[in-house]
Amino acid sequence: MTFELYREVALARDIPQEGLRRGDVGTIVDRFPAVAGEEGYALEIFNTLGQTLKVVVVPASAIRVLSTSEVWSARALS
Repeated sequence: MTFELYREVALARDIPQEGLRRGDVGTIVDRFPAVAGEEGYALEIFNTLGQTLKVVVVPASAIRVLSTSEVWSARALS
């Protein structure tokens, strides 16, 4: 699946080396061509006040679209 730039997406799995968990939300800020079969995406992760915490690069399989049945949540970044 190809995701649009600047779309908010959720992580489909934990990324422990970055302190991120499945369900955390980020904004796609760049897309990288497929290497070995899978596109990559740069996600900007914000805190609850809208300040950038980090930018991470993940494969397409690590993100998913948001659904209308989900709610926002807050937690401390580990």
